[in-house]
Amino acid sequence: MNFNRPGHIESEKIEPGKVEPGEIDREVEVPPAHRKRSRGKSFLWGLIFVLIVGGVLANGARNHYAQSKEVDAIAQESRDMVPQVHIETLQPSDKINVVSLPATTSAFSAANIFARASGYIAKREVDIGDHVKAGQLLAEIVAPELDHQITQAQATLGQLKAALQQAQANHELAKVTWDRDGPLVKEGWLTKQQGTTDVQTLKAQEAAVSVAEANVNAEQAQLQVLQQQKDYQRVVAPFDGVITQRNIDIGSLVQADATSGTFMFTIMQNNVIRTQVFVPQDEAFGLKPGIDAVVHVPEMPDRTFPGKVTRIADALQPGSRTLLTEIDIPNPDGTLTSGIYCTIDLHIPRKTPSVMVPADAIIFNEHGVQVAVVENGVVHLRKVNVVRDFGQHVDVDRGVKAGDQVVINPAVNLAEGNKVQARPQAKQQTS
Repeated sequence: MNFNRPGHIESEKIEPGKVEPGEIDREVEVPPAHRKRSRGKSFLWGLIFVLIVGGVLANGARNHYAQSKEVDAIAQESRDMVPQVHIETLQPSDKINVVSLPATTSAFSAANIFARASGYIAKREVDIGDHVKAGQLLAEIVAPELDHQITQAQATLGQLKAALQQAQANHELAKVTWDRDGPLVKEGWLTKQQGTTDVQTLKAQEAAVSVAEANVNAEQAQLQVLQQQKDYQRVVAPFDGVITQRNIDIGSLVQADATSGTFMFTIMQNNVIRTQVFVPQDEAFGLKPGIDAVVHVPEMPDRTFPGKVTRIADALQPGSRTLLTEIDIPNPDGTLTSGIYCTIDLHIPRKTPSVMVPADAIIFNEHGVQVAVVENGVVHLRKVNVVRDFGQHVDVDRGVKAGDQVVINPAVNLAEGNKVQARPQAKQQTS
């Protein structure tokens, strides 16, 4: 290479294969024309890159600005817009509070029939499930020794009556004798000793008549006892009912004993069914005899059995805080039987007024149970006290009153003082 002129470098041709050692490390000179073209391309690509980046940034800024304006507009619209809500007017609760409680039916009257006469069963006229009337024969007991005792007592009574007649005759004789001798003794025709003898004889005969009469009365009483035992040989139904148990059969030996007598039958009165329920304290106030009650049996869904509260306990049970209540249910056709599980609806008059609130209007939060009441288009959150839950509605006795308008399905962000407007009711299509 020649360095003839300052700033000018003249290239030198190098033939292939003739590269001298040490010349590979020398700088290769690029022509000026080539350098200009390289600078122009670099500038062009840089300008294109700058334009692309600028366009992307400008487009992003424009989109961000548009989105910001849209968000501001939506926020302003949200602030200015009054939401529409579904509103329902509260109605007062019924004056009668229907309380449903579980219960079990029982017979109005039930009696266990025991043997009152000892002997063998000669007849058995009824069996389990038979319906009987009052006075109907259930069984007959045979006791031959009792018949002998009655015959003997009757004979003894005859003897005592004869002795009474004899004593009465002796008394009449003594009285006649004294009536005759008395005047003679006074006139001195008879001695005073004879008079005393006649008087004492009369008194003795009067005493003998009294003893004979007492003996007759005692024997008659004994005969009545035996006759009553004879009557007990006929076992009859004490009232109309149905036989639910039978423990004897023909030929069975039965014993009449106050403590260990033979248990023969159980009879239950089924034309009236009695039920016992335990009413909770919060429902017991207002409960009294005469209140309507309706019995529902799960196995008979299409039929109800009306009745009346007949008697209530005067005090609540301390352990359960419930009031024992009995209801009598007429059962003329015998459909109800003793021991059935059922539910009873008691129609108890309300002592305190309350309001029915839709369950969808109830708000549960950290402030308790509330509802959103709308007054003049402004929301007011009121705390309420729920006394009973009926599913779709709840019974409230504090916090709201009949006629208040409450928001149904209130929004989560609904707050005190929010403005709302009632949503128009959908028009029902008429066919």
